[in-house]
Amino acid sequence: MHTMVSPTGEQFEISGGGYRAVVVESGGALRILEHEGRPLVDGFAEDAMPTGGRGQVLMPWPNRVRDGRYTFEGRDLQLPLSEPGRHNASHGLVRWVAWTVEEHTPASVSLTYRLMAQTGYPWALDLHLLYDLSADGLTVTHTATNLSSEPAPYAAGMHPYLTVGEPRRGRVDELELLLPGATRCLVDDERKLPTGTEPVDGTAYDFRVSRPLRGAVLDHAFTDLLRDERGRAVVELRDPGDGSGTALWLDERHPWVQVFTGDEPDGDTYRRGLAVEPLTAPADAFNSGQGVVTLAPAGQDGDELSASWGIWAL
Repeated sequence: MHTMVSPTGEQFEISGGGYRAVVVESGGALRILEHEGRPLVDGFAEDAMPTGGRGQVLMPWPNRVRDGRYTFEGRDLQLPLSEPGRHNASHGLVRWVAWTVEEHTPASVSLTYRLMAQTGYPWALDLHLLYDLSADGLTVTHTATNLSSEPAPYAAGMHPYLTVGEPRRGRVDELELLLPGATRCLVDDERKLPTGTEPVDGTAYDFRVSRPLRGAVLDHAFTDLLRDERGRAVVELRDPGDGSGTALWLDERHPWVQVFTGDEPDGDTYRRGLAVEPLTAPADAFNSGQGVVTLAPAGQDGDELSASWGIWAL
């Protein structure tokens, strides 16, 4: 007799400082995050698989690669098209793989996955995730180490949907957003690929002073982020009714943040939560080179990249 498993495999619960989280084996995704019982992310049920990228880890590239094709150090490479409708390779190679627990304590869990060389990405990497809870909220650190004898291109992101209390359809329209990005990446409507950038000044995309989301439709990456003395940029989502909110910070290794109101036709993420995605590079970075880190060959200086972000309750 075989034991049935959840669609996302093993469930790793952690708690500390009034926070509780559940991380899953599938993709190392964040399924639940709450503070004193109040949800901070719009996650997914234990008997479901994540939709809309919810809580997922995006390595070794986030967002889209045009036609799945790119050139690196003179080699022409072709990735499988994981977004066939738009003819793109989307969100990396580890969203659905089984990650292995390295250590699980009451307040933290670390997971690893060895990404083997494959068609379109012929480098082996060791990937590592650490989720840690404290009175300061959730801190997530993701690390990639090149195991290959050749340099490897690398970028990363993660895909939490922030919420303030119980998510429900249309909920984000009642909330206020603070987003410290001065520049927005422009994309085409059909394939969601970059066409350029523009300053947010005087546009509908300037949320550097907190204001209501109302009918704003967002699916854009923002950069030139205003940072505090610790080098952190902070995005805040608040309920103006009672002042409660959820904040996400990202370190300087994340020069970009993607914000998405979930406006996919008939999608179950439709305006329930606000995806706020810390990114080391924007869409199609393997072609533009923007934000892509070249990891040095194994054993040499620069063969590893580590970046951190986190969420806390306001």
